Amino acid sequence: MGSSFGERLKQERLSRDLTQGELGGELYSASYISLLENAHREPTIEIIRQLAGLLLTAPGSGTAEHADASGAGPDGAASARETDCLRLSLCARQSWDTRDYSGAAANALEAADLALDGNDPVSWWNMMFLAANSHMRAGDHDAAVAILDTLLAAPMTAECDALSMRADQVMAAAMLSQGSLTEAIAHATKAVEIGSGDSTEEFNAYLLALQTLVGALTEVGRLDDAWTHSLTLAESITRETPPQVAGEIHWVVGNVAFIRHDTRAGLEHHSKAARLLSPTADLSRWAQFNKATAWVRLSAGVVEPATLQAIERSELAHSVVGATPAEIMEVSLLRARWHYLNGELDRALELLYNLERDHEQLAPHIAGDTALLLGDTLRDAGRSDEARDAFLRARARFSRAGAVDRAEVAAAHLVSL
Repeated sequence: MGSSFGERLKQERLSRDLTQGELGGELYSASYISLLENAHREPTIEIIRQLAGLLLTAPGSGTAEHADASGAGPDGAASARETDCLRLSLCARQSWDTRDYSGAAANALEAADLALDGNDPVSWWNMMFLAANSHMRAGDHDAAVAILDTLLAAPMTAECDALSMRADQVMAAAMLSQGSLTEAIAHATKAVEIGSGDSTEEFNAYLLALQTLVGALTEVGRLDDAWTHSLTLAESITRETPPQVAGEIHWVVGNVAFIRHDTRAGLEHHSKAARLLSPTADLSRWAQFNKATAWVRLSAGVVEPATLQAIERSELAHSVVGATPAEIMEVSLLRARWHYLNGELDRALELLYNLERDHEQLAPHIAGDTALLLGDTLRDAGRSDEARDAFLRARARFSRAGAVDRAEVAAAHLVSL
């Protein structure tokens, strides 16, 4: 099921064979229901409560034929539970739409509990999955992993490839965000092996799993494997591919190209991504793209106005969407790398010392990058003893993340001292 309030409202309406006018009844016009379904209006909590009641008392709802004038059926508790479950699920999706991810997770989990009590496994699964994704967006990866563990252990998931793929795909993304790269590869591989499925939703989940697999393989230094999967991603783009999806694919392919030192291909794919990705479609993803393109450009030594523009766009967009502490730190690391490459060592060190102080908020491989850059900056500033300590910390953090190649880079920097 789609994540947005409008999509869910439309699905609930169509499942009952209702027109927009029939759903609105005497309370809301058909045009207003259309505005809600197309995300052109934001409902209040009271409107959501009323719509949940209208849906559950509509002909074909399964409860209407048993309901009395008050809306309660013979099993009053069951009717109230169903109404509350639907209301909370709609509230969860509305919170998602407005980027209130903590609120979305709370409402979704409460709806999941009611669905479980009401023996509604489909609603339970969808609400648990929405809660996991909401925790991911809020940066609470531990909470997301706990929910995904429950989903992956559920019989319903084991019996359905489509659900297994979606759960493994998000678990892979959570593992990648935490720096658990081996686990990320395992879950992403499982999702990819299931295949693309028949529905658009399954195909999109498959593409996301491929992207996560490419990212994790790249982080551990398996660049040939990452490039093979990148080419599969690139081949999936057709004229019918939505611009946002195509943009994200070019983004991932460009990342790997940069890291493989194919700067021309990296710039080509990231230029396409920049044209296709829209800040109006998803400002959060646009912010992440600009952060990513700045990162790989700087890693390739591409110090030019377009790189600085990407850093500035990322800083601005993250300030608008409300970034997590880790995301803010990652953008600060970009600034530090920019200063380092431009020979502004004092400005780079000021940022890097602040990042090192709070490095535990970063995933281990990102914290490793922080220490590695600090070591490079201290070395260039003539402070070899401090640089050695930083390189040792970088090697340990990369090793903990399973990024063996990156740990070897840190070791090589130690030898160079």
